[in-house]
Amino acid sequence: MRSLVATLSLLLPLAVLLPPICTASASETDGPLVVDGSSHAVVLEYEAWFGPKAVTFQGTAAKPLLQSADMQSVGGGYDSADPAVIRQHVAWMEYLGIDAVTIDLTNNVSCIFNSESFLKKYVPNCSPSFRTDNQNIRNNTGNLYRAWTKLGTRLKLIPLLGGIDQNALIRDVDGKTALEKEIEYFGRRMSRYPERNVIYEGKPLMLIYLGAAQDPNFADNPLWFQIRSFLKDHPEIENQYTFKMIAGYLDSQPGLWAAPGPPNGPIEINPEYGFWSVVDRLNPTCTVAPYCPYFPTYNKVQTDRGPRAENFTASIATAGQTGWGCTNPNAPPYCPDDALRYGEGHSYITFDAFMTYAQQLEPIFLIVDQFNEYVRPDEGWNADTDDDIEPANLWGFGALEVVRQQILLYHQHASESE
Repeated sequence: MRSLVATLSLLLPLAVLLPPICTASASETDGPLVVDGSSHAVVLEYEAWFGPKAVTFQGTAAKPLLQSADMQSVGGGYDSADPAVIRQHVAWMEYLGIDAVTIDLTNNVSCIFNSESFLKKYVPNCSPSFRTDNQNIRNNTGNLYRAWTKLGTRLKLIPLLGGIDQNALIRDVDGKTALEKEIEYFGRRMSRYPERNVIYEGKPLMLIYLGAAQDPNFADNPLWFQIRSFLKDHPEIENQYTFKMIAGYLDSQPGLWAAPGPPNGPIEINPEYGFWSVVDRLNPTCTVAPYCPYFPTYNKVQTDRGPRAENFTASIATAGQTGWGCTNPNAPPYCPDDALRYGEGHSYITFDAFMTYAQQLEPIFLIVDQFNEYVRPDEGWNADTDDDIEPANLWGFGALEVVRQQILLYHQHASESE
């Protein structure tokens, strides 16, 4: 049985000793979370990728405070299947005041679910060891349904599916696509553990991740449109679940916006696309043209209470238009449009700016990016360029406390405005 190396009582703040905080009136421990036009659900992006046979923490910018015994031989960190780690993550998430998490199984979907003959033909780089690693990530992710139910938490799970590879829509020898098999994989767990689901538009919610750049031209038959057509052609799937498509950096894709021209605030996505944002850029201090300004996006829908922002995503730090590094040797270490974690006095200036817009928009789904992705140094090399929240060596418990306070303020504002 997996166990933590460090004594948890020495690592953890008073937060974990506090009772869970229920923030959504529709959320019940023994039932799903029903989200409608009056809701203000808060969702945290979460990864269950880690373990000796899956992803390790070697070379990552930050190191988690939690440790598992079976990770010590590969440089430390934790195993996402460790019951003690799962229990601590749930305690921290309840302390944050969130309602649900997205569980990320977006990469290498065909490699995970399809036959060896399919892989030889369409995914030759899916080696046996790489396949095993990705299947362990799948198992860690699927295990959360049973593990969280056993803990009796009120928190819910939203599958985040892979819509980034063309081969996920090619039929395997059994006549099914990898995307279809991934939907079935989570569907079985959602059926067995219905109390873990988020119900939206009358059905359990699944998100499909599309990647960072989307072709807005329907005539090009882009992959996102192929996925949408696939679901319409399979009513036995579409009638069971509510699917929403989610993508990155929509702030930089004006072809997807509802209104042309430079924005002066949060950007509405054209309802023809209806994309949600997994991450957007926002730098509250940048005034350098042509880098800035730029603003995060949201999708608007009609509800029984009138039009509402359907989603909005807040981040702790985001890279600029060209990534984190600037090529000018005389420039500061960051690009002028990089949105860093800290302002003066270690204030969380970027997250504060995102949450100011969240209070203005009051979305049905507020997504927080993110709990524990642990980037490599090419994406971030210190606390300023890392958007993780989980207690880690670079920021201790600071992010946990800041995000909790902002979520409390967000809910307070939402209740006062009703």
